[in-house]
Amino acid sequence: MYPKPAAELTPNTYAYESSPMVKATGFREYDARWLFGKEINLMGVQALGLGLGTLLHEMGVKPELATGHDYRSYSASIKYALVTGLMAAGVKVHDIGLCLSPMAYFAQFELDVPAVAMVTASHNDNGWTGVKMGAQRPVTFGPDEMGRLRDIVLEGRFRYGDGGSYRFVENFPARYIGDLTNRPKIGRKLKVVAACGNGTAGAFAPQVLEALGCEVIPLDAELDYNFPRYNPNPEDMKMLHAMADKVRETGADLGLGFDGDGDRCGVVDNHGEEIFADKIGVMLARDLSKIHKNPTFVVDVKSTGLFATDPVLRERGVKADYWKTGHSYIKRRVTDLKALAGFEKSGHFFFNTPIGRGYDDGILTAIHVIDMLDRNPGKLMSDLYKELPKTWGSPTMAPHCADEIKYGVVDIVTKRIQDMVARGEKIIGQKVTDIVTVNGVRVMVEDGTWGLVRASSNKPELVVVVESPASEANMRAMFKAVDSIIRENKDVGDYNQTI
Repeated sequence: MYPKPAAELTPNTYAYESSPMVKATGFREYDARWLFGKEINLMGVQALGLGLGTLLHEMGVKPELATGHDYRSYSASIKYALVTGLMAAGVKVHDIGLCLSPMAYFAQFELDVPAVAMVTASHNDNGWTGVKMGAQRPVTFGPDEMGRLRDIVLEGRFRYGDGGSYRFVENFPARYIGDLTNRPKIGRKLKVVAACGNGTAGAFAPQVLEALGCEVIPLDAELDYNFPRYNPNPEDMKMLHAMADKVRETGADLGLGFDGDGDRCGVVDNHGEEIFADKIGVMLARDLSKIHKNPTFVVDVKSTGLFATDPVLRERGVKADYWKTGHSYIKRRVTDLKALAGFEKSGHFFFNTPIGRGYDDGILTAIHVIDMLDRNPGKLMSDLYKELPKTWGSPTMAPHCADEIKYGVVDIVTKRIQDMVARGEKIIGQKVTDIVTVNGVRVMVEDGTWGLVRASSNKPELVVVVESPASEANMRAMFKAVDSIIRENKDVGDYNQTI
């Protein structure tokens, strides 16, 4: 039988090369992330594959799975270790090779297989690895499935099976690209910066946008797993600033940025001004609600309040459903509610039938943004943005907080705010009008200013976002108020960025 994994082993020892190592904290709410070599080794990845195959049998899912890997120096070896474990559990594996996460999700439909395991650390720094998994297309695992997988792997409760096999699917990217481009070209001439941060999207995004009729200016589109300029993360200000500079330099109509595994998209307008993804979501909701009557949009709790208050969306009968942050949470909610689309502030957008298949795809998001401009001839990206009601919002800010304690810290912050409200205390000099605790705590005051604190599902961090429809001063005041409560917990470290 396969050995039960250890939580920690010393590299460059017999034990490290002979036993699986899997740190428990790598099993996140909706996918898996580890520091490769420090928190998981190749035998640990093999155990993960064996555990995933065991779970598929337990769920009664046909043991057949699509897999692929992102562009990092170690991702292919991790994928093959995962495949070995899957095959030992009796799973038929279809390997589509180097790919984007949405390409792996597309493979579930194109190859007609129920399960997926995409080897990627998304936008995490080099050194990280992980797996995004699902067994009920188009949704991916949530806390229940991830918890069960964790228990199977850490307790060594593996089920071996016969019939496991492996096949490599040749030229699969061409099928994915064809699916996105088998449509009329846009009628408008658009010059587009395609920023890829030297991540996997560089192999695919520029050619898709060119096939749609755009004049494409590639930015950091050469694949380089060292990420020499910045992490491929369109929520990171370094990448957004690089996109903005290129747009201004070239006179482009907009800039589109893709994260490391291509399931997210960030946007800067024709002036090189960064537009946070939640505001892009409002713009798309306005555009799509002209075509599809009374749609429902699912949005995460980090997102702007405009989805609920924008007069244009209200006039068109749009329903906004605020839900838990996380690609699996929003994906499942979109499917359950049969919503037209789902939007996350991080740049995960989920387009459902009839405008998508329900999974997050950064390139498809870019196509919808381009189509929005094509349907508004004579208007620039900045014009569409100016039409939105003005709000002052922060980027997503992330103070360091260890994985082992971050959820407990958020519970303490939540209770602290609830106790303040119960005592009638004001925040930024105003009464609290709403508290949402579906995912951390989102507190709103009388003028609509709000602040959010939640635990990151991917990194040892908290997540902090603030917004005000009243003034920049009130946005900053809300950040100061929220941060002062967070700082009562001495184990919370510095922010990655602040306002």
